[in-house]
Amino acid sequence: MNASPATNYAQRLLAESGLTSSHEPIGEMLVSIFLEEHYRLNGRLEGLATEKDDTFRLSTDSGNYLVKVSPPDESEAVVALQTAAMRYLETTAPHLPVQRVRLTAGGDDHVTIRLNDGRTRFLRVFDFVEGQVLADANPDAERLARAGEMLGLIDVALRPFTHPADRRGLAWDIRHFHQLTGLVEHTPSPEHRRLARSVFRLFGDNVVPRLSDLETQVIHGDFSPYNIVVDPKSDHFVTGVIDFGDTVRSAVIFDPAVPMANLLGRTPDHPWRDACAFAAGYQRERPIRVPELPLLPVAALARLTLRALITNWRAERAPERREYLLGHAKDDWINVERSLAVSLDDVVAHLREARHGHS
Repeated sequence: MNASPATNYAQRLLAESGLTSSHEPIGEMLVSIFLEEHYRLNGRLEGLATEKDDTFRLSTDSGNYLVKVSPPDESEAVVALQTAAMRYLETTAPHLPVQRVRLTAGGDDHVTIRLNDGRTRFLRVFDFVEGQVLADANPDAERLARAGEMLGLIDVALRPFTHPADRRGLAWDIRHFHQLTGLVEHTPSPEHRRLARSVFRLFGDNVVPRLSDLETQVIHGDFSPYNIVVDPKSDHFVTGVIDFGDTVRSAVIFDPAVPMANLLGRTPDHPWRDACAFAAGYQRERPIRVPELPLLPVAALARLTLRALITNWRAERAPERREYLLGHAKDDWINVERSLAVSLDDVVAHLREARHGHS
């Protein structure tokens, strides 16, 4: 198999997204030294599995924190964008349960770590959001709608937000999906390749001609069930929103498309049911333009297919993260197939009905 996707554009996009290079995990001892020196924090560090950065839970006498060290190829501007979006929400919408960034003792948002090979990484500390993630819950339609409402509220709050790095290149940004057809070559199964090509055709026919006129703003970009902390006993249901690592300026419809993609196939007999429940809640707070609504299911299918494709490609390149990557995407191709078997016209009709019910 080829080492990388076919086009230079795709290669550059994957590199800018921090997905092309493997790196040595950073040592806990070094992280402890930086935490003590810059944050005056001491405690027990426990490594957590993540997609590309090094992440730890820090347990101290005064509480728990999340410590993130960016991958070596993530620029300081992109790290600053992520932090700025979180700070903006903390200031303008303090009622939203967005994870908080801790300042260093010197009042900085992050600490720069210079590696022996000349590369730099950036360490940040966040409040640790306790609780169950949505992926481990079994929410009904109304709770899924509550999760949708939360993303709608975040997108409403982020609407005026701008940052010099918000037009970053990001492979996970669905607007680039059609540029990543080369990833199909890294998918071993002929049946999976056939499914991927079907979704690329759908996206090319329906979304690509409209890309330039879709409503855009800065979005969370990865409102997945692993980034939503919930309390099934709470009326609000969503008690925490974490991980702004994929924050980017893109089409508004691509934000709800991410959680919808993650919810596809959760109920095998009705593969779109949970995704539509989420979208109904989202539209209570952030209605999608009527002409753009038919593109939402196609965007969700594109995102699910993208994850399956990138996962196969990355599992080849980063064997140390293979288990984590494949664990998150183990049912993706089954869910793509189930979702494609449903008439998208019927899905769009359902989305329209839900929209009118709350307009």
